[in-house]
Amino acid sequence: MGQLGKWAFIVGFVICVVAGLVVAEPWMYWVLAVLGLIVGFMNITAAETQGFLLASIALMLSATSIIAIPFIGLAVTAVLANVVVFISAAVLVVAVTSLFEIAKD
Repeated sequence: MGQLGKWAFIVGFVICVVAGLVVAEPWMYWVLAVLGLIVGFMNITAAETQGFLLASIALMLSATSIIAIPFIGLAVTAVLANVVVFISAAVLVVAVTSLFEIAKD
């Protein structure tokens, strides 16, 4: 099962890049979301939670400002928009799991 999480992460990022550089189909967003859920459930341990959530927040906040870079801004923004879809599903799982752990104490 450990390999499934790793492959979900790799495939998710490949789809983010391909969908960002080529015309994205609506079904790709669903695939990214499902892969993000798999990554959130299988790859992020309790010790990694805080760093993962902080890095995810930073990525999501900075993703929109990249468009200001001439020539490459549009392509990078499209890729990062897909990364945000992918990561946000994982963030949802990790954040809810973290809240349950905190409330349990």
